[in-house]
Amino acid sequence: MRCLVIEDEAETARYICNGLAEAGHVAVLSRNGADGLDLATNDRWDVIVLDRMLPGGIDGLAILTALRQLGKTTPVLILSALASLDERVRGLRGGGDDYLTKPFAFSELLARIEALARRSGVASDAQELWVADLKLDLRTRRAERAGRAILLQPREFRLLEYLVRHQGQVVTRTMLLESVWDYYFDPQTNVVDVQISRLRRKVDAGFSPRLLQTLRGVGYMISADE
Repeated sequence: MRCLVIEDEAETARYICNGLAEAGHVAVLSRNGADGLDLATNDRWDVIVLDRMLPGGIDGLAILTALRQLGKTTPVLILSALASLDERVRGLRGGGDDYLTKPFAFSELLARIEALARRSGVASDAQELWVADLKLDLRTRRAERAGRAILLQPREFRLLEYLVRHQGQVVTRTMLLESVWDYYFDPQTNVVDVQISRLRRKVDAGFSPRLLQTLRGVGYMISADE
């Protein structure tokens, strides 16, 4: 599931995005109203988490109004410290599908997001995985970036799928050997390094930002943040 998170408070934004990634979803963050409006109206999202009060001259209700005027029916969960009944009613009447007040428990946020996705017909077992403009189609076992096909061998696709499912998280060489190669011992080869190098050439060469990262002495990570 692709989620757009429009939230200016750094700790709250990190809390939400990390939690969504750990739950197997793709979370893209915008920290101000202007950028949030651009992303919300010009890309495809399964759910939008929208803060009411934002910097940039455009607040959450303005983004919501613009979305609905364009005829976009993307489910929107409003997240706000404005907890009064009048504010909740205003947000829902303005086009919001749900309203959650701060502070909140992530488990409740996730449950509400998944409920919105179910009601809008988004399958919980999504057949596409995304990181930035990189898409994996799990049905056809094909990958593309910015609309351009990436030719991958079966093992390369399996490796990339594992990294994408754990995007934003460091995965170790041992984790990859066990999950991608089914080795439950260290064969003392450089097979992981070789495959990562090949994959990086296919996924990152000619594109920006670079997605596949090596943390020396620790492991590997795929992330839209360089």
